[in-house]
Amino acid sequence: MNSIKYLKSLILIFLIIPFGACKKFVQVDPPTSSITEKNVFDNDLTAAAVLTGLYSKIGNYFSSNSELLISKWAGLSADEFDLWAGASDMEKAYYQNALKTSPGGANGGLSAGVEVWKTSYSFIYQCNQAIIGLTESEKLTPSVKQQLLGEAKFLRAFFYFYLVNLYGDVPLVTDTYFDVNRKLPRASKDDVYKFIISELKDAENLLTAVFLDSDIKTATTERVRPTKWAASALLARCYLYINDNTNAESEATNVINQTSLFSVSSVPVNQVFLKNSNEAIWQLQPATLGRNTSDAQWFVLSDPPIGFNSTKTTFISTSLYNAFEVGDARKLNWIGTYSNGTGTYNFPYKYKKATPNPNITTPGDLTEYEMILRLAEQYLIRAEARVKQGNLTGAISDLNVVRQRAGLVLLASTLSQAQIMSALEQENRVEFFSEWGHRWLDLKRWGRADAVLGVIKGTNWQTTDQLYPIPIDDILMNPNLSQNSGY
Repeated sequence: MNSIKYLKSLILIFLIIPFGACKKFVQVDPPTSSITEKNVFDNDLTAAAVLTGLYSKIGNYFSSNSELLISKWAGLSADEFDLWAGASDMEKAYYQNALKTSPGGANGGLSAGVEVWKTSYSFIYQCNQAIIGLTESEKLTPSVKQQLLGEAKFLRAFFYFYLVNLYGDVPLVTDTYFDVNRKLPRASKDDVYKFIISELKDAENLLTAVFLDSDIKTATTERVRPTKWAASALLARCYLYINDNTNAESEATNVINQTSLFSVSSVPVNQVFLKNSNEAIWQLQPATLGRNTSDAQWFVLSDPPIGFNSTKTTFISTSLYNAFEVGDARKLNWIGTYSNGTGTYNFPYKYKKATPNPNITTPGDLTEYEMILRLAEQYLIRAEARVKQGNLTGAISDLNVVRQRAGLVLLASTLSQAQIMSALEQENRVEFFSEWGHRWLDLKRWGRADAVLGVIKGTNWQTTDQLYPIPIDDILMNPNLSQNSGY
């Protein structure tokens, strides 16, 4: 696969760079000798730095690179955002559901729709490299080795989750053999989910129940390394997506029951997205010193540079803005407003700190981290799993946890199953807008994409738009790789 063919030469750079570039994560000096695939996993600190470097690289893609902006691309594909007229051709392709397979001028020649594919397989390759090195190592402290293996497996599952949901059937790359990988066919969606669930079960068993510092030995309040509860949370989501509602409820309950770590009711709406929020199950520490989150950089129109520009091109759609109930604290706290001479625009304001601050010299000065997994989702997962199993009372109770925090009237206990499902769609929409493509994935898995987006997008919408195109370069290079329908 073309997305992977250069990674053999890049992997040594990946192994070396984190020590200099990510000092805020790793309190260890670079080793005096060069790091190679043979010795990087012979020492606890350097092995830990490999995974730490990967988190930093993921964070860097959010802060300075458009390729992993799942929240933006999926929000444009769905009904969350409208687009500034001066936006790029690539952004317009997502917004108009007109992704292309032939390379163009946008983003260095990438075809619109392939950004997440390219970046995810790059990270998966690096996870594969880490898993192989960790498994073969005989010199690491057992507890460190176990935790790092759990982190690598969790990350690999995380990227495959988005690949299978954005592209459908995808190749399962689990090693570092280029000659084999470049000829892999697409594995079925069912097989990919089986692999993801297997990885997450392994991670759930390997990862610790407490948050760990960069030495993989010391407990910390920082929530930037996955715990077993992150694996449980993603497992709950995966089970829900494949309609295994019993296991979805069980895994969500496992996380919800960790009341000493996580809470929804005790975290005010205006504090949800702060670093180390008690709602956070897993966050990413920003990779650029002096800047909080990239979400603020990409979405907040009211901070310098004020207004629309080549980075800030989206604003909240009218349909999303009008979806909030009167008095919803999420609308008041998570949506900002910007006015210019042509109109008034609403934008995602979950993260407030958009302007770089040169006075920030340490991570401790930051106030916001990128939220990846949080507890409110587990309540809504459990509510959906419960209503599908006929436990209407339990489903309403879980929905009301989220609604109460938003300052809304609680749902009545007399709602029917259909009414609860409608309420679930509403809560998911207003709770998770602009977060990791929740709305785009929900509309597709519920079978609601055609009904909702067909009305909003008009002739721009075709049912085949529910999957993004496979990169044409990979298809031309791999005779066993086929294109999605409609491209």
